[in-house]
Amino acid sequence: MSDVNANDLMSLCKRRGFIWPSFEIYGGVAGMYDYGPLGCSLRNNIVDVWRSIYKGREGFVEIDSETVNPREVFKASGHVDEFADLITYCKQCQAPFRADHLVKDFYENADVLTAKQLEEAFVEHGIKCPECGGELGPVEEFNLMFKTQIGPGSARVGYLRPETAQGIFVNFPNLYRYNREKMPLGVIQTGRSYRNEIAPRQGMIRMREFNQMEVELFVDPEDKDWPRFHEIENETLDLIPNTTCEPVTMTVKEAVEKGVIANRVLAYFVYTTKQLLTRVGIDPARLRFREHLQDEMAHYAADCWDAEVLLSYGWTEIVGIADRGCWDLSRHAEFSGADLTHFKRFDEPREMEVEKIRAKHKALGPTFKGKAKAIAAAMESLDPSAVRDGKLTVSVDGEDIELTDEYFEVAKVTEKVAGERVIPHVIEPSHGLDRIFYSVLEHAYSHDEKEDYTVLRLAPAVAPIKVGVFPLMEKDGLDDMARDIYAKVHSHRVEAYYDGSGTIGKRYARMDEVGTPWCITVDYDSLPGGAAEGTVTIRDRDTTEQKRIPVDRVAEIVDDLLAGKPFAEL
Repeated sequence: MSDVNANDLMSLCKRRGFIWPSFEIYGGVAGMYDYGPLGCSLRNNIVDVWRSIYKGREGFVEIDSETVNPREVFKASGHVDEFADLITYCKQCQAPFRADHLVKDFYENADVLTAKQLEEAFVEHGIKCPECGGELGPVEEFNLMFKTQIGPGSARVGYLRPETAQGIFVNFPNLYRYNREKMPLGVIQTGRSYRNEIAPRQGMIRMREFNQMEVELFVDPEDKDWPRFHEIENETLDLIPNTTCEPVTMTVKEAVEKGVIANRVLAYFVYTTKQLLTRVGIDPARLRFREHLQDEMAHYAADCWDAEVLLSYGWTEIVGIADRGCWDLSRHAEFSGADLTHFKRFDEPREMEVEKIRAKHKALGPTFKGKAKAIAAAMESLDPSAVRDGKLTVSVDGEDIELTDEYFEVAKVTEKVAGERVIPHVIEPSHGLDRIFYSVLEHAYSHDEKEDYTVLRLAPAVAPIKVGVFPLMEKDGLDDMARDIYAKVHSHRVEAYYDGSGTIGKRYARMDEVGTPWCITVDYDSLPGGAAEGTVTIRDRDTTEQKRIPVDRVAEIVDDLLAGKPFAEL
């Protein structure tokens, strides 16, 4: 466990405008939080770092899809039938509980237990209602999606999306065309998702409305390499493979060669996740990657790793990186009838045995007369995957015509082909933005009990305020000079904060508490005729070291510091 007191941290967050409980004047709602001004800035800065990696360095494209989806989307994805937690109610006070949470102290992975096994566990371990001590009722499934209607009356059933990923999958044909039908194709999306959690606890770790930064990389099933792999192959990862469940440190290259991580592209993005998390301020010593156990691995996943960080709640998942195979596109192709394949062109044409739809002209002629020829051509232009339950639908002259297999057959023929159609596989790094946000705060939080002094040692890249600007006194031109510096720095893509009230010590304390990396002070020596005319003092948050720098170079120096120049080298 981390030695951070979560209540103290959340109190700071509320007091200083990072996070507020939603609807607090009405008593609040469990699992819901609002971002205050500093929280918005910190969260947006984390997103900017994420974008700089995936959209900037890797060249992925970004989309923004709808948060309300029709039922068909989540029927195809499996959420309608499978996206549920097991719930039980107290027979006496009717309080609801997530069943597996009640027995988590007795099982390594209580979330894989069936309803029957959980009911048996209640009896075996004497589990009663945590609220009143009453008997627990039967365990049943509770679907976590928020249901709604799209339009009035008997309109289509819809759901608030429980993840942002499906918006990318259903847009694959558009994205594939946009990418000029080339693989690999990387797509990112950030936005809100919604899960009607049974009993959200642990603050921002489990929320009903939350933010995701989702990445979907579509790759050739037979080519799971990555062109930049050589750049990171000798970097190290702290891993917990599911074969041993013991921590091990190895290079990215070793992890692939020894079969610990399934393939190079997955390993590359596991390490990319480490790069992202450490850049935004996660402590590398409190970060590990745990492979899903076989009984928690999705049946369609080739491999799946969770980035876990050590918090006051224990080791907590904040990012999942998975090789999802062709599950997602296959399901949407099956349910929608759309072509969600990639045409993989061969270096040279090959003779291959392929399936083709062949029209039965002798049956078509008597039935369809003059339209028979057009119907035959329409049928034979289709891929065999268009045949469903022995039937085929074609459109001729604006009319949809359904045909049974008495009018066609699917035959195997040998022909020279330039390529083949394959269903892309998906590599998915899925980031819980709110969990990353909270983890960054916990890892940055430092409180000196003796001095009663709090510092948030936020990474400069994500700190909501980069520079505090102070006049020693708000008079004698010190304030004018300080405001001029503030205007130049604040307008230079840096969030600055002017503060002229209280002692310098209290102003430093205020800035340290919200994570501001540097503070600039204008004193009497800075003024014309002063002992250090044309210079100001800059203070480093983490070392409290101070240096004098030229006024006319303040914006430039702040830029250098943000780019990583050590304070000691100023």
